[in-house]
Amino acid sequence: MLDNEQCPNCKRINKVLSRVGDRWSVLVVISLAQHGTMRFNELKLNLGISQRMLSLTLKQLERDGLVNRTQHPTIPPKVEYNLTEIGQSFREPVSALGYWALENIAKIDAAREVYDSKH
Repeated sequence: MLDNEQCPNCKRINKVLSRVGDRWSVLVVISLAQHGTMRFNELKLNLGISQRMLSLTLKQLERDGLVNRTQHPTIPPKVEYNLTEIGQSFREPVSALGYWALENIAKIDAAREVYDSKH
């Protein structure tokens, strides 16, 4: 186990990873990386996420500086989201994680079946 001397920022790293590593944050970043600027409902439909969860996720990503929120003064209001510079820098690791999941999903499903049949 690392102590504060070995890793003085471990607790802070944990906070960052818990935000950027959660399921919906990863999927929002992947969607914005693939499609560029998107409206709230486009993201909602694309991800199959609830309105409440998407709203919470976008607020946290905006707070962390990964996502820009732009509200246009129209009726009805038009709100768009895109990745910031730091969000763009997160594209590569998130895409790698997404591709890894796609490449290994059949193996994971098979492993789960074996595990479930034993338990």
